[in-house]
Amino acid sequence: MKSFFFDITNRKSAVQLFRYGVVGVATNFAGYMVYLLVTYFGGTPKTTMSILYVVGAALGFIGNRKLTFVHKGSLLGSGIRYIIAHCFGYVLNLILLIIMVDKLGYPHQWVQAAAIFIVAFYLFITFKYYVFKEIKLPSRSS
Repeated sequence: MKSFFFDITNRKSAVQLFRYGVVGVATNFAGYMVYLLVTYFGGTPKTTMSILYVVGAALGFIGNRKLTFVHKGSLLGSGIRYIIAHCFGYVLNLILLIIMVDKLGYPHQWVQAAAIFIVAFYLFITFKYYVFKEIKLPSRSS
């Protein structure tokens, strides 16, 4: 497997990263605005993040499968791998909130904003090389 940083120099990876950013900005901006609104009116940060994470992940599957990676493989297979990837992404987000907010006392609004980018980076790599990986068909030799 090529290094992510080496591979990103090719056009296809750059286009995928751009499309991932478009899908991510659309879903995460809307989700973050809802997060701020719900927590402002008394919702707890971790519960709010948990609910919005599931909603955002569901919407992101469609956008990333169709637009970002133009995946033609198995819907069920990629769906299962997507859920696994997001389970790890969710745990990463939750750990960031627990450590940075509960233990170190940083404002949850800023921690969650940073967590969006940290988890997004992890997910792009995971989606590209695990969830929506290209299936190389054997070449036909005559």
